[in-house]
Parts: sequence; structure tokens; C-alpha cells
Amino acid sequence: MTKQEATSLPVSHLLRKYVLQHRMGFVLLSLALGILIWQGITLTGWVPAYLLPGPFEVAARFWRALLDGTIPRHFFATLQEVVPGLLLGSVTASVLGYLIAKSHVLERLLSPYLVASQAVPVVAIAPLLIIWFGPGITSKILICALVVFFPVLVNTVVGLRAVPQNLRDLMRSLRARPWQMVWYLEIPAAMPVFLGGLRVGATLSVIGAVVGEFVGADRGLGFLINVARGQYDHPLVFAAVLTLVGMALALYGLVLLAERRFLRWQIPNIPR
Repeated sequence: MTKQEATSLPVSHLLRKYVLQHRMGFVLLSLALGILIWQGITLTGWVPAYLLPGPFEVAARFWRALLDGTIPRHFFATLQEVVPGLLLGSVTASVLGYLIAKSHVLERLLSPYLVASQAVPVVAIAPLLIIWFGPGITSKILICALVVFFPVLVNTVVGLRAVPQNLRDLMRSLRARPWQMVWYLEIPAAMPVFLGGLRVGATLSVIGAVVGEFVGADRGLGFLINVARGQYDHPLVFAAVLTLVGMALALYGLVLLAERRFLRWQIPNIPR
């Protein structure tokens, strides 16, 4: 880009381009500011240290829990619940969302049940699933799948129904078969909206696993938070919570990578 072209661009566009080019630097700067504010609050004494431990105290406790295997053991236990739950909820929601997008009758039949499933908090359903399927990993996977299911379902339906009718007519004029219509038109057109729902589902799946572990479990980061809270080990509580945040961010990042992989035809709209 020449200097003349750069000066002709809007300021907002130049600012957006600068932010995207230095995205990692902004992320690190944001984290540093957050840690400084956190440390400043603890130093002022506005909040007692036993309620809000400082970032360095939490980091030291995290390191000890990492070395003795506490954090890795519970991290992988939660991850074993989150990943299958995310996959189960996403696949089920995608298939059902496709059927609902194709059939208004099916939508009218299932809509009351789908809305009711979201009206009832997962915290109220979790104890029932623990009773029905036991305190093992199966009930946690189902809780994760339930939390993921609705946002992915809605985005699948919205994405499929947003496919322009003129493109459908074009495919029919080319005598495209039903599977070609799905593979070459509907899936690519609905993919941006679907992946938007998957972003939400990826973070919600972590919440579902923690809710299940709160209700009944003998391992996992949610279980570790409960134990540390009962022992008034607040630095370990913060360490476990931050580990959950890291897990959610990692899953969110994987969905972003999937967007870059599958939405290359939208490269100008995808942050590099």
C-alpha cells in the first residue's frame, strides 16, 4: 500500500488494520493492565486478603498445584467431559437444526420443548441427570451437551434459512442433486452463522462441566474449587477458576482456527 493510498483510507479502517496487526500485543497489554489493577486492589486493602488473594500469591499456589499434579489431574478430568459433551451437543444440534430448517411443521412441534429446555436452568436439571446416569463421566457429558445444544441449534436454523433463494434457484437450474445442494450451497452459506453458535457453545460447555462437578463428582476443576473453598484455600480457588478460563479460551481459539480454515472465501472479513 502506497502512502497516498494509506492517507485516502478512513481513519477507522486504518485503526482496525493496526489493531489486527498488533492483536497479540493488545492482548498482552490488556492482561498486564488487568493484573496491575488486581494487584493494586489487594495492596489498597479495600478487600481482605483472605477474600481476594493477590495475583502473585495465586500464581505461586498455581505453580505448587501444577508441580504436585493437582491441577493437571483435575484439568484432564474436566477436559474429558467438555470435549465429548461439546461434540455430542454440536452434532445433535446440527442434525436437528437442519431438519427444523427444512420443515416448518417439525419446528412447530418441537419449539415448545426446545424453549422449555432453555427455560429450566441447567443447575436444576443437573441433579436429575446425576441421579439417572450416576455421578460418573456420562452425566457430565450430557450436561455439557444440553448447555451447548440450544445456541448451536438456533444458529444452524438461522444460517440455513439465510441462504439466498436466488442461489437455490441457480443450483436447481444446474440440475444439482439434493446432496450437491447441501454440500456446495447450504453448508458453506450457513457455516459462518453455525461457527458463531459454536463459539458460544465452546465456552458454555466448560460451564456445563463445572455445574455437573459441583452437583456430584470426585474429580475435575469444579470439584477442586469445591474442595479448596471448603478448606478456605482461596488462592487455589482462583487458580482453578483461571485454569477453567484458559480452557474456555483454548476451545474458543480452536473454533476461530476452524473459521479461518473453512471460511477462506471470506478472508477479507476474518481477522488475520
